Amino acid sequence: MDTKSANFKKWFTFAILVLGAGTIYKVASLKSAFYVPMQEFMGLSHTQIGTATGVWSTIASFGFIFSVYISDKFSKKIMLPLALILTGFLSIWLATFPSFKVILFIYAMFGITCDMLYWPILLKSVKSLGDDHEQGRLFGFLEGGRGLVDTIVAFIGLGIFAWLGSSALGLKSSIWFFAIAMIVIGIISYFCLEHDEKVVVDQTEKTKGDTMAVVKATLKMPEVWLVSFTIFFVYGMYCGLVYFLPFLEEIYALPVALVGAYGIINQYGLKILSGPVGGVLADKKFKSPSKFLRFSFVVGVIVLGLFTFLPHKVLGIYTGMILTLVIGTIIFAMRAVFFAPMGEIKIPNEMSGAAMSIGSFIGYAPGIFAYTLYGNILDNNPGLKGYQIVFLIMCGFGVAGFIVSNLLVKKIQKK
Repeated sequence: MDTKSANFKKWFTFAILVLGAGTIYKVASLKSAFYVPMQEFMGLSHTQIGTATGVWSTIASFGFIFSVYISDKFSKKIMLPLALILTGFLSIWLATFPSFKVILFIYAMFGITCDMLYWPILLKSVKSLGDDHEQGRLFGFLEGGRGLVDTIVAFIGLGIFAWLGSSALGLKSSIWFFAIAMIVIGIISYFCLEHDEKVVVDQTEKTKGDTMAVVKATLKMPEVWLVSFTIFFVYGMYCGLVYFLPFLEEIYALPVALVGAYGIINQYGLKILSGPVGGVLADKKFKSPSKFLRFSFVVGVIVLGLFTFLPHKVLGIYTGMILTLVIGTIIFAMRAVFFAPMGEIKIPNEMSGAAMSIGSFIGYAPGIFAYTLYGNILDNNPGLKGYQIVFLIMCGFGVAGFIVSNLLVKKIQKK
């Protein structure tokens, strides 16, 4: 295959992966744009929304363990479309506004379809598209592309919600739209993606293609643990971003008409800017995703710490919106590249699936407890005090993240 054809194939595959990645989490992350409508029409409290998300994250985290066996054995052509279609049907079920117990079950299933079956295989597929020097850009543009698809799809859903009077019917219709989008893109993915190329493993190696041997060898790499915990602390900060939505509504009296739009910009729109910028800075400016993350932890903690103790009650709505979006931009830039160090530490191809699954299991673990913790804090500490506690915990994640990322940078420099 000539260079031009190979390049086209690479970016066409990347585009299909971005389409799926930008839609599969639309309903599982419904709170990102519809937090307040979920409370109003589904009758959910802060704690219940946090609990549902925690159940999803718990199942997802353990699902990542099983994905070690799946990601290196099944082709993206089968697994990615299957995950999208199954998630679409689960979303249709959620649109019936079932009981809270059923909602918990649906969110548990999201942990299987979105995370165990989809995410590690997506990451492995993206990593395989470029060499070690392209990892920051690839993952950055993945996040940026996801942000673009996320934003377009979310604004259409929000438009449907508003068109139907911002009512319960509007919320149900928006969920239906997201579900249909997943199913359609799943079908498109099946016909457009190719089967993975088989990696030929040297049979003289100790692993000999055996899954458990590969996992054990991967677990013995300290760099994998350092990357995984760097992801962990970025994600702990990221979990707090969704609470900017009720924060602005409650403390800054953000109009209901702006709540959904702000939520889409905060959770999805920022990816469009932050993803590519973070990826390019990591590769071109810092010459290392790990060094970029170390620097960003410092900036994030300083900005968020100062923001926590501002006189919020006398600041204007737009000031609050701008400041929270600045914080979100920093954290999204970090989130865009937090898997890129897996390429930087030179994981062998036969260990890529295991490394991504381990990184996902540890890295996304804050989702198990952070949303429930944050929601419980807000329910038990009404007003500004509760949000300040949440923001300070986010700062704590940032400080710990700086320590771990600094160890990672030193480890890479030694190698």
